[in-house]
This record gives sequence, structure tokens and C-alpha cells, in this order.
Amino acid sequence: MRAVLLTTALGLGLGAVAVPAGADTSDKRIALSNNYAGNSWRQAMLTSWETVTAPAVADGIVAAADAFTTAENSAPEQAAQIQNMILQGYDAIVVNAASPTAINGAVKEACDAGIVVVSFDGIVTEPCAWRIAVDFKEMGRVQVEYLAGRMPEGGNLLEIRGLAGVFVDDEISAGIHAGVEQFPQFTIVGSVHGDWAQDVAQRAVAGILPSLPEIVGVVTQGGDGYGAAQAIAAAGRDMPVIVMGNRQDELLWWKEQKDASGYETMSVSIAPGVSTLAFWVAQQILDGREVPKDLVVPFLSISQDSLEADLASTPEGGVANVEYSLEDAVAVIDGTN
Repeated sequence: MRAVLLTTALGLGLGAVAVPAGADTSDKRIALSNNYAGNSWRQAMLTSWETVTAPAVADGIVAAADAFTTAENSAPEQAAQIQNMILQGYDAIVVNAASPTAINGAVKEACDAGIVVVSFDGIVTEPCAWRIAVDFKEMGRVQVEYLAGRMPEGGNLLEIRGLAGVFVDDEISAGIHAGVEQFPQFTIVGSVHGDWAQDVAQRAVAGILPSLPEIVGVVTQGGDGYGAAQAIAAAGRDMPVIVMGNRQDELLWWKEQKDASGYETMSVSIAPGVSTLAFWVAQQILDGREVPKDLVVPFLSISQDSLEADLASTPEGGVANVEYSLEDAVAVIDGTN
């Protein structure tokens, strides 16, 4: 998956990347402000952060790389968290934001205090901050495109959304609806919020199924495919094509169905390790490197043919992932410049 994500998808040859020496960042302190940790993707994101940043601290590249998560998905709480980080004297804050706009005031305060702010996944719109994101709209649209290739005649779709009010949820949903406009043989007949969590998605799908006609596909956002499958099976319905979200339990269920009946689908999500790219981008900015304000990385897709290999490399209870090195980050930056 790593080669696909970085060299093929970005068209970069990492072996030739030179990482220039710059100002010393060994005394710089970086903090992660995370708004939510209630699903496997967020847990994998935090694990990736620790996996990459702990050696960076141990090696003296930075002085600290502390991670903080708010108790609730609350923009006011996250804004207060960022204000505390300002008072604590961090040199850079990496943010997975509860809202693209609601914490802009706190972000601006950080920038005004001379602090580098890098947002990722849940990005912010404050102009002083940097942003790292995938094309979430395209991630939604390609799901419908895939279903159109599988079922040219179309049919009814169930949409499972993520956390209400979060930028990522809005963008992926917008892409799904754009896909339905592009392929009008499909109709979205129901929509529920699964909060990117299998148990929440299972309850939500179970609740709406009795009111739905036959569905041929389920379009998702990640962390919801397995829960949807369990609800549909429990209802005794024919299993539609459920687009998965790279979680290990989804991939395992998919493989079991593939082995039993030839079940076919696809899986797509942003790699949780994007947090490590944000860390290195922040370090490079502190190091004096010129970095564009907006960086785009490709989403991570799993196909029918790559399923077994990707499942084998995904830890139980985890998410298919890519973690970034300093060299990778420089390649992404140079590829955007």
C-alpha cells in the first residue's frame, strides 16, 4: 500500500529525495490537538502519531510531541484546549479539528503568538494555518462510480454518514450526492449517521431498514461497513454491495463473504497515518522550509484483488494504514510546490 500511496499516486520517487539541513528543531515542542477518539480510525491515528513521534523525540529531532484529545467532539472544548497549548508555549500545534470554522479564533490566536498550526483530516479554514487533506468529495463520488460499473442498471442506495457537523462528513456526503447526479440510475432512499463507528452504524441501519425498499448498495464513510452488514443480515435481507472503509473487521468480513460466495466490493478511506505527515510538515515549517498552505494526499483504496494482502498487513481491530517518514513529507511538499 505504501508504494501505491506515495510513489504511484503522487508520482514521486522517494529514493531521490534530499532532505536539506536547516535550522535546528531539537528544542521545538509540537502538540497534537485531536477532537475525537471514539472509533478505530482515530485510535489508529493516535497510535501512528506515537509510533513516529516517539523516536523523533528520542533522537533529538524535536523536544516534545505531546498528544491531547478532547473528551467530547466539541469545538468550544477544542478551542480551549488550543488556548491552553498557547499558554504552555508549544512551537507548533497539529490539529484534527471538530469544525472547519468554529475553532478559527483559537487557531488565529496561536498564529498571532508565533505558533505554527497544521490541520489535517478535519481541517480549518483560518488562512494562517496549513491544511493537509484528501479529496473527500472524490472519495464519495468514486463509490457511486464503482457501483455504476458493477450495476449499470442502478438501483436504490443507503447512505451512511459520519459525525454530524464535521467537515469530513459533509465533504464525503457531498461527493456521494455528486456521484448520484453523475449516475442518475441510482437513488439514495435513506441516510443515517453512523459516527464512523461499527456499533453506531449497526443500530442506525437496523432502525431505518424497515422503512426502506430493496437496496442494491450502501455508500459509506469508513468504520460503518461491518455494522451495516450485520444489521442487514439480521433483518434477513439480500446483502447489497457495501463499500467498506479499510477497517480490519470490514476487510475480514469481506474476505469471508468472498471465499463463501464470491462477494465483490471495494474499500476506501484516508490513512490514519496522515497524522504523521502533519507532524513532519510542522517540523519542516519550524525548520524554515517553505511549505504550501494546502497539501493534498490521495486516499487509500483496497480492491478485490488486493484484499488478502491488505488484510494480512492490517492489525486486528485496526485500520489499513500508511505512516510517513521525514523523507516522505519532503516528497509530498516538493510535489505540491
